[in-house]
Amino acid sequence: MNKPLKKIVIVGGGSAGWLTAGIIAAEHATSENFGLEITLVESATVAPIGVGEGTWPSMRSTLKKMGISETEFLIECDASFKQGSKFTNWMTNTNEHYYHPFTMPNGFNDINLAPYWQPFSDKISFADAVCEQSHLGTHNLAPKQITTAEYSFAVNYGYHLDAGKFGQFLQKHCTIKLGVKHVIDHVIKINASTTGDIESITTAQNGDIAGDLFIDCTGTASILLAKHYKIPFISKKHILFNDSALAVHVPYESEECPIASFTSSTAQTSGWIWDIGIPSRRGVGYTYSSAHISDTRAEEELRNHIIPLMGKKSADAAMIRKIGLNPGHREKFWHKNCVAVGMAAGFIEPLEASALALIELSAKMISEQLPVNRQTMDIVAKRFNEKFLHRWENIVDFLKLHYVLSKRTDSDYWCDNRNETQLPEKLQEQLALWQYQTPYKYDAIHTEEMFPPASFQFVLYGMGFMTQTPHKKRIDQSSKAESLFNDNVQKTKQLLSSLPTNRELINKIKKYGLPKL
Repeated sequence: MNKPLKKIVIVGGGSAGWLTAGIIAAEHATSENFGLEITLVESATVAPIGVGEGTWPSMRSTLKKMGISETEFLIECDASFKQGSKFTNWMTNTNEHYYHPFTMPNGFNDINLAPYWQPFSDKISFADAVCEQSHLGTHNLAPKQITTAEYSFAVNYGYHLDAGKFGQFLQKHCTIKLGVKHVIDHVIKINASTTGDIESITTAQNGDIAGDLFIDCTGTASILLAKHYKIPFISKKHILFNDSALAVHVPYESEECPIASFTSSTAQTSGWIWDIGIPSRRGVGYTYSSAHISDTRAEEELRNHIIPLMGKKSADAAMIRKIGLNPGHREKFWHKNCVAVGMAAGFIEPLEASALALIELSAKMISEQLPVNRQTMDIVAKRFNEKFLHRWENIVDFLKLHYVLSKRTDSDYWCDNRNETQLPEKLQEQLALWQYQTPYKYDAIHTEEMFPPASFQFVLYGMGFMTQTPHKKRIDQSSKAESLFNDNVQKTKQLLSSLPTNRELINKIKKYGLPKL
């Protein structure tokens, strides 16, 4: 029990496996003789799903901590800049839209601007009033200039990227720069010790590989946590209906076409279509509920959506890939000396691109709370399970919020989504409270919340929710609010006139690179 933890075995590659390996290796000096030994085992016959193409701003600090050059990452992963999400036709299906930007409302830590915006809600959208980022999205502008240092910014940003290239890029960096051992082999057996811990895995060509901690990154197969330990799966399909997806790559008409700086989510009859712009193409897909629409009809809706993007002949001939989804998560994520990361732990529809963020947060906590020995592992595991059960609940509540606020009545899908019997209890309570007070600091109960109160504000007020404020506040901050609104107008004008487009900046980065910090 007091034996030092020295060997970590990660089973599975892709974004989950290699991000986890890189985050732990960078913090624990794996490349040094006195560091941890990290071995990643992946099968040559199991391909990653490869559709998680949007990240949160947290990815910047993750890549920086791993010692990755942002210039190299952007070029090798065919990446561009993401500044948030744009939602179209989620409210009334009349070509309306709203933005959920990555920038917090101005002065958010000092003042809640929502009550001061509401009297003017018919004149300006919430996102446009409280920050400059939605204006930039309208013009496909970049979040920085070519003279801005790597990972620095004028406005907060994450990335759009090619998931397949991202996994390969991380693999190269982890093995060459961070000392992670890479074994390409198929796992044929999991060997338990007398205590019930995993002692080793047996591979087809390399025999037994022993470890002190095993990290399951085997995707939906979850061969360690689910198949070996039989940890139950908690389905969320009764809350979030989408259980299928169709994905397609859409080429640009020319090499100079604009690259969108927001992930586009366009609501359909029984789900929604994502549109993610990277330098070489657009990744487009339809995630939907198989209980509300057939695969054939869903494919028709997707092909009709891409006809304006590539023409009818090309849209009809486009190769579309079907992906099955099972919305939900494991009952717990860390059991004995095994912890699941990524889709091995669970998966929820990619509405707010939370999949890669969950991988980052999981790997970060494993790394920062890494048990010194087996004796302390159960304590860390208990913390980890409590933390991530809350995070999964938070994701489910936040995603369901997008649906329950819709006023669409054109299909059973949208009507069923508003059925109060399907709403999580906490979300029902929040909606009742938000009728009289806006989301703010007291809504964030835990540290490092997946979605801060500002995110709830952007969705609520983007979708036309109104909060009644019956009590006049003793301290009136209207002059401060007015000053922040005016500052936003001035800053928006300045950024609109000075920032390049995404395409312009990416082209310059390929030619000159970004300045190093």
